[in-house]
Formats: sequence, C-alpha cells, structure tokens
Amino acid sequence: MAKYTIGIVAGDGIGPEVVREGLKVLHAASEVYGFQTELVTYPYGADHFLKTGEEFPASALAEMKQQSAILLGAIGDPRIEVGRLERAIIAGMRWGLDLYVNLRPIKLYDARFCPLKDKTPEDIDFVVVRENTEDAYAGPFGFMKKGTPDEIAIQEMIYTRKGTERVIRYAYELCKSRNDLNKLTMVDKANACRAQDIWTRVFAEVGKEYPTITQDHGYVDATCAWFVKSPEFYDTIVTTNLFGDIITDLGAQIQGGMGIAASGNIHPGQVSMFEPIHGSAPKYAGKNVANPLATAAAVGMMLEYLGEKKAGKAIDDGVRSLLTSGKVKSLSAGTHPCSQIGDWMVEEVQKGK
Repeated sequence: MAKYTIGIVAGDGIGPEVVREGLKVLHAASEVYGFQTELVTYPYGADHFLKTGEEFPASALAEMKQQSAILLGAIGDPRIEVGRLERAIIAGMRWGLDLYVNLRPIKLYDARFCPLKDKTPEDIDFVVVRENTEDAYAGPFGFMKKGTPDEIAIQEMIYTRKGTERVIRYAYELCKSRNDLNKLTMVDKANACRAQDIWTRVFAEVGKEYPTITQDHGYVDATCAWFVKSPEFYDTIVTTNLFGDIITDLGAQIQGGMGIAASGNIHPGQVSMFEPIHGSAPKYAGKNVANPLATAAAVGMMLEYLGEKKAGKAIDDGVRSLLTSGKVKSLSAGTHPCSQIGDWMVEEVQKGK
C-alpha cells in the first residue's frame, strides 16, 4: 500500500477551516482507494508570527523537501504588513522548492454558477500554465525619496531562458496529453513589454518539437476580453507569472468564483504544493461559512500528481456531482456551513466503494 507524507500549512483566516474539510476528503479517498497518508502539521501564519516573530524557517523548508506534497490553506492577516507573510511563506515555498509551474484548471461544473450568458460546462474547460518563479515577483525592487512628492518606485521584470523554456515545454507536454484538441495559446504583451520577446522566440523554437500542436498567440488584454466573450476558444494556455496571476482570477470568476478554484504549484517529479486560491478572507474566519470546495479540488489535484489518479478523478467527479445535484445553492460564503459541504464531499467520494 502506497504511503504519502503530506505537509499541512493551514495558515490564516479561513485556512484552518477549509483545510479541515479538505483533509476529511483526503481521508475518505485514502480509505476508498487504498493508500495511506502521514500528516505533518506546521504552525506558520499570522498567529504564530505574532506570538514568536518567526515567519518561515529554513528548517521547515528543508523538511518539506523530503515530503510527498504540501497542502496550503491561506496566508494573509490584516494585523501584519501586507505581503510580509505571503512573501515569506507562499513565495518562500515557490522559490525554495523551485515550483516553477502554477497549474490552474478553469472548469465550469454547472451553468448555474457561470456569470456569462448562455455558457455551459462544454464552453469553459481549459487550463492555464503560469510561470511561477520569475517576472516582477522575483525581480529587484526599491524606492527612492520614499514618502516625498518626488518618490520613485521600481520593480523589474526578470525572465531567463531556462525559466521560460522549462515552463513552455511543460505546457506543450500537458497540451499533448490533455485531449485531442492539441491547441496551445501563449499569452504575453511582447508588443509593449519588449523583454517578453524571449517568450515569443522560445515558444516558437520549442514548438518545432511538437508539430501536432497548433500554436496560438494572444496579448493579455485581448485574452481577458476573449475569456468573457468566447471562453470555449481556449484549451491550454501558457503565460508569464504576472499575467498568469491576473487571467487565472478572471478564469476563476467565469467558472463560478474563487470558492471553486484550486491550483497546483509544481516542480515535476519533486515535492509540490497545492492550494485553494481564494485567500484568507479574515472576515469569515471561525464562522464555519467558507466554501471548502476549492480545497477539496486542490486535494484532488494533489492526489493526481502523486499518482493516485483514480482518487483524484473521484474527487473531481464528486465536485461535479455535488454541484449538479442541486444541493449547493450558491458558491458564496455563508450559503452552507463549511462542514456541511465537506460532509457532502465525503459522501461523494465514498460512492466509489
């Protein structure tokens, strides 16, 4: 029987609640599909920082490198400077574990939850591969004459040949295996951000190795418009870190909202991290009102990555079945208790017995 060691960082706000429900789903899947998990819980987040002054120690990162995968709840707290813990913990894992792929499925499960007129699940089913370790997030930044009328703020975009090529190659491979459409869209803004010409060139060069895949290109502003107008146009997308961050949140909205959106932070073949993307939502913390479906979906992605494909598919199928059953009236926080949705998901997974 396979056994996996999973690092758990529940984090801040609603993180502990949605992770609690995600772990119920993980436990149910392990019972049904015959694998074991050992959970290693980490305290890192706002409460721990305010109590100890510790953000995210190197010892924790070193330990995580020996684990099978990591499940993250959410990081962020209004009591702490914006971005401080996010950069220390989330970015710390992304850079420290070299998680260069941010994988974001954009999948509509039920037309009731789509804000776009006349769009169905057949119209919204694509995936975005976002580069996860470079761009403006990793580039040098600073200030001159801070706090004065002449203040200057600088943040630089950084792209390397290695970083660009490896994520583009990952996207080509994913596109090839995903379905029979074989269409990969590269999104940039190279007409204005001239450094992104490296993306244009590498996309074309790597594409020569994949003659069966149709190469498509879109500028980020036009892509946002097409997400709203014709999302059925897309199959697989690869893009930069900054633009990927933007278009995947738009994608989450057209699939039903942040409460259903999950992501994988991946280094193929190495320990990777999975998370819901909705943030910590501190105003809902401790009220048992958050929607945990994004965390359940993240658990499904994690299991698929670990090779438990039947279990991962069962969770994805369970999300679809639950959302199309009529039980879930809304994906917004407060419609159903967090624990009730978790229980419903456990029931869906247990149908596989």
